[in-house]
Amino acid sequence: MSQSSTESQYTVIAFYKFIELADICSLQSAIAAFCKEHAILGTILLAHEGINATIAGSDKNIAAVVAFLHSHTPFAELQFRYTYADFNPFYKMKVRIKKEIVALRIPNIYPDKKTGIQVPPEEWDPVIADPETFLIDTRNTYECELGTFPGAHNPETDVFRDFPAYVKQNLDPAKHKKIAMFCTGGIRCEKASSYLLEQGFSEVYQLQGGILNYLEKIPAENSTWEGECFIFDNRITV
Repeated sequence: MSQSSTESQYTVIAFYKFIELADICSLQSAIAAFCKEHAILGTILLAHEGINATIAGSDKNIAAVVAFLHSHTPFAELQFRYTYADFNPFYKMKVRIKKEIVALRIPNIYPDKKTGIQVPPEEWDPVIADPETFLIDTRNTYECELGTFPGAHNPETDVFRDFPAYVKQNLDPAKHKKIAMFCTGGIRCEKASSYLLEQGFSEVYQLQGGILNYLEKIPAENSTWEGECFIFDNRITV
């Protein structure tokens, strides 16, 4: 799936965290300047609800960025997913301020305070094999068509903000007692599960770290994943 850092020229890290951020303009300036100084490329999104990013650079410079972010109190416990590439999958560096780090466009949803039950990859397959589980692929249609878990329902959304309409039209807390969901890296499920809990669904599970974490942790011979996984850089799929 991925190469080691000794075989590849670039280290790629993906990370996100829902946490209340105050002075995001100052944070944007500091992060942008540091990334420019260390020849980092990629995209970092900042909002009052948190941070969401995928960036790439040399192993040494990525290590410097990780230390820099950890030195800031809101990001002291930030966790990173590492992959490696023999080319930089980004063309430029963008540090942008957004209203949301993943756009659902529903007010008063706070994933930092309430989300579904995180299921480690090693425990995921028994959860989705349960006939009582209603399994949802929270990604968009073009992503679902490349690969998914067997039995997953495709909400047929073009963008994530279409998800609430899918819920309204297709799900019922009285009927769907146990819901499990997954996405690429976990961020959409954080927000989607928080939304479902607000809508009265009581038993909601999400794949910890998303599909990428599952593919990293579960050997191919034991994996139930079918197909490829779309990723949001110039590598396209893994």
